[in-house]
Amino acid sequence: MNSRIFFISLLIAGFAVGPSAYAQNNGNAKRLQRLLKQFPDADTNQDGQLTWQEAIAYRNKMGNAPKGADTGDRKRGRGVPTTFEVDRGWELEQFPKDAVCYMPASQIKETYAKAAAGKGPAVVSHPKPTDGALRVVGVGHSFMMPGYKTMPLIAKGAGMEQPLYTHVGGGMTGSARYKWEQENGIFGFKGKPYPKLLSSIANADWEAMMFGPYFQDQPKYYSCWIDFCLKYNPDMKFYLSDAWPQLSQLKENPKSEAFFTDEVLDQLAEDRREMHALVIDPLRKAYPEKVFILPTSDSMVLAAKHFIRGELPGIEGLHRMIGKKERSLWRDQLGHLGPGFERLEGYVFYATLYGKSPELIEDNIPFGGKAGFPSDALDKVFRKIAWQAVTEHPYSGVTDRNGDGISDAVNEPALQNAP
Repeated sequence: MNSRIFFISLLIAGFAVGPSAYAQNNGNAKRLQRLLKQFPDADTNQDGQLTWQEAIAYRNKMGNAPKGADTGDRKRGRGVPTTFEVDRGWELEQFPKDAVCYMPASQIKETYAKAAAGKGPAVVSHPKPTDGALRVVGVGHSFMMPGYKTMPLIAKGAGMEQPLYTHVGGGMTGSARYKWEQENGIFGFKGKPYPKLLSSIANADWEAMMFGPYFQDQPKYYSCWIDFCLKYNPDMKFYLSDAWPQLSQLKENPKSEAFFTDEVLDQLAEDRREMHALVIDPLRKAYPEKVFILPTSDSMVLAAKHFIRGELPGIEGLHRMIGKKERSLWRDQLGHLGPGFERLEGYVFYATLYGKSPELIEDNIPFGGKAGFPSDALDKVFRKIAWQAVTEHPYSGVTDRNGDGISDAVNEPALQNAP
């Protein structure tokens, strides 16, 4: 592995943020300078300073995908776009004046009631749970759906009914940017607002919001949601998934799964962490103690290492695109999760939100699916991996210094009140 892996992941995989006030501050200039040293050709005006405009232009020049990636869905015309034009309205200080976010709560409710045309309630609300559950809203795409599906089942196994209200879509249509435009009726959605989440956020109580990442993300695609949520629910917290390593981080697909050593996996994970930091670091600085990571990337890297050691019973391969095994960690070029791993993602979501290890859940979790897979033994490993990933990630907000399976932050109030 060399520095080109980082370049391909940053400038081709597309998670680099674009030009914004966030990206110009908060230490991100150091990352730009590091890239400049590695790839001086990106500095098109040769002034010795790499800007985000130059970085994005260089990424686009290099193309959308590495050699060997034009397979599967992309061959059949169903691949997701990795580079694309974003409406220039995002560069302005304010959204169009008729954006739904500027309406009073009652008008937002009326707007959605009209747009939904009876397909659902104008406002989804839940009384404050007495079982410890958090009321959660979320946007996302197919990388988030496995966790959105399993987290309520896991919470149920832990004795809670999980309030979860989402607005999701496939690929780009589930991104934070796209959903903001769609809900507000701005840019390409002018005159067609569909404020599914905005209506409920403005007219009901919620504790948390969750997001999945997408190509070419910028901090402002999230800060608009955060600002709106805090206006109506000042105590809300926000959780961003960091996805996981993908084949697009490599120049070409490996010939064999033997390529994925612990060292390679660690490098891919570090590259992913660097990419996501360009979005998460500015947000965490702008909203102290409000923004956290759902460490799905670290969990999948740990799972991959467990597989290499023969510690994932029932799992047959690392990547179906390479090893051709059905029961693999990843199943396609883009990196969708293989069978059974929806549990691991759900456990990461649960552990991060509630600060409790899924290993502590004693009741049966009604996952359904095929009998015997994942086995109890594999499920046990998933729970252990999830808690390790969450407690070891510095941005999860969860630590477990005494190893009791409960976040130190959850324990501290009890300790403070002890006689």
